[in-house]
Amino acid sequence: FTGGKVEGEQGAPIHVVLVDANSGNVITSGPESCIKLDIVVLEGDFNNEDDEDWTQEEFESHVVKEREGKRPLLFGDLQVTLKEGVGTLGELTFTDNSSWIRSRKFRLGMKVASGFGESIRIREAKTVAFTVKDHRGELYKKHYPPALTDEVWRLEKIGKDGSFHKKLNNAGIYTVEDFLRLVVKDQQKLRNILGSGMSNKMWEALLDHAKTCVLSGKLYVYYPEDTRNVGVIFNHVYELRGLITGEQFFSADSLSDNQKV
Repeated sequence: FTGGKVEGEQGAPIHVVLVDANSGNVITSGPESCIKLDIVVLEGDFNNEDDEDWTQEEFESHVVKEREGKRPLLFGDLQVTLKEGVGTLGELTFTDNSSWIRSRKFRLGMKVASGFGESIRIREAKTVAFTVKDHRGELYKKHYPPALTDEVWRLEKIGKDGSFHKKLNNAGIYTVEDFLRLVVKDQQKLRNILGSGMSNKMWEALLDHAKTCVLSGKLYVYYPEDTRNVGVIFNHVYELRGLITGEQFFSADSLSDNQKV
């Protein structure tokens, strides 16, 4: 999103590595291993044919500049210095969306800064193509991983204020925590609430995303009778975690199927 920090998948830092084209090894020593790189914005359709051997001229001809009268397209740490052949991108922000160029996508590109590594051809780097949207869209952004307290539309396949969101709310499911608890207690009921509009593929993606949620350490213990000799332990979303009997704890993994029943 415009104005937001450019990050790798799931918020990971973005690294660049200098590699010997013949051996595939990282170049960790010599003058090339500590050069400076300039970060630029490329057209999304640059090098779509995956021919890795573009020329410097081809690369330069796909560099995107800001629209007339606008601020520079990319803002922040626009250079990276390699150390032993490896560098990490700093804070970068797009000031404009990508909807106005032909491919409607950008790539980040990196090239050797002038004055460095001129004795040898170092081919530029590029990321995959991605869309940059106006930050207003961030209000509708999914979370990776989702938090227990997140509203349920932060999950994949549940659009904010869409039909699935309304169906879940009408059934009393407002947060990711509510959702996960029903996954554990009665998955079929949850599937029925969402209805036939949700395909199996969407359901799988929704479940996979929900299950990346980091649970709190909260546990519940259930005592079937007042003597409290036996207690059943459940986690935050009511999954069986184990049994306490005779003051000993047995984890769910160590119980036989009989004991689980």
